[in-house]
Amino acid sequence: MPRIAFLGPPGTFTEEALLTQPDLAEADLVPMRSMPDVLAAAQAGDTDLGFVALENSIEGTVNVTLDSLIFDNDLLIRREVVLPVSLALLAPPGTAIGDIERVVSFPHATAQCRRWFARHLPGVTLVASNSTAEAAEAVGHDRPPGTAAVGTILAAKLYGLDVLAPSIGDHPDNATRFVLVARGGIPPATGHDKTSIVCFQSADRPGNLHAILGQFAARNINLTKLESRPTKRGLGNYCFVIDLEGHVDDEVVADCLRDLHSQLADLKFLGSYPAAGEHGPGIRRDADAAWKAADAWIDDIRTRILPPGEPGTAAPPG
Repeated sequence: MPRIAFLGPPGTFTEEALLTQPDLAEADLVPMRSMPDVLAAAQAGDTDLGFVALENSIEGTVNVTLDSLIFDNDLLIRREVVLPVSLALLAPPGTAIGDIERVVSFPHATAQCRRWFARHLPGVTLVASNSTAEAAEAVGHDRPPGTAAVGTILAAKLYGLDVLAPSIGDHPDNATRFVLVARGGIPPATGHDKTSIVCFQSADRPGNLHAILGQFAARNINLTKLESRPTKRGLGNYCFVIDLEGHVDDEVVADCLRDLHSQLADLKFLGSYPAAGEHGPGIRRDADAAWKAADAWIDDIRTRILPPGEPGTAAPPG
């Protein structure tokens, strides 16, 4: 049974997303205090896999995760999981919304509720925690007066809290993208895949990004994400993080990465993995059927190849 590190304690959105995957839910789940701790455990071999939040549809990239993958670890993404997120305001029994002076939670979570706080709790003090569940656990255990947490309804049940408001997010279509990472190994191509890379420039020159993007445009490869991150080597020094459609086992993707590697100062490969999405299984079935049909078509043509010496098969002279 594999060991999987995830952001704990129990009751986080990370755990909720992990449990949507039947094969992962059966594993030995190991809660960690922070996402860098999750990645470090997977890198060191203390666990077989790590499961972390990478991107939110409202707040964007979880920078601490992305930077840890780029600069601190040598891990590959094996799967992505997208989870709809609903944030709740949690407090000890007997607490009213008007009593709340402090709200504790993971900064990405409280940032997704700015407008709700402005309307219902103007002037409230926001306190950062390592996770939504850690915030709920602390409020449930210590019961500090005038303090609430932002987290999951599951966390309210786990830590003896009341749900003061069940849905306080500013945007209804809130979702978070999680990734499963491991030290090595690339899942086989499925027909509906993503590849993630990091491009490092040799020098900051006009047209650098255009030259990189031109490699994808020339091959009609669609990009699903493009962002820059500081390289930690000084102001103005950035790398480009790119998600693209396709798998490194696809010849067109491999050819593109080969050219980029030859031109850039460095190209870090973060993985090729099955793409998430409600239509993913159908796309993969259609791709599989199309490849089988194409294989049958090629096999039929090859059966018509004549053996050497058949009349009219010799190469023309000269």
